[in-house]
Amino acid sequence: MRIVTRIAATAASTAVLLGGAVLTAPPASAVSLPKSCTWEWAWPLKQEATSAVNLRSGPGTKYASLGILYKGARFTEYCNKDHDWSYGKVTSGPNNGKVGWVKTDYVRWN
Repeated sequence: MRIVTRIAATAASTAVLLGGAVLTAPPASAVSLPKSCTWEWAWPLKQEATSAVNLRSGPGTKYASLGILYKGARFTEYCNKDHDWSYGKVTSGPNNGKVGWVKTDYVRWN
């Protein structure tokens, strides 16, 4: 009986340790925000592209295109610049997982 108690105590301690490690780890979807953001949302906004639009490396057409979000591609916005450019992460389509800037006129809440 003593061995069973030790095994149970060890299992419980391990679960607490692993649970604590899991709780303190950052979420896999965490995105670091660029300094050019002027407005940060309290929680990410789920959006989708209303037509084909470039995902850009910065908030403006002078920045390089990182790929295209096609109509219906999902995009999670974390912040924006002057409510004109949205910064976030692509969550569907060929550019899934990429982060960048999208012209706000081409995305809408879904």
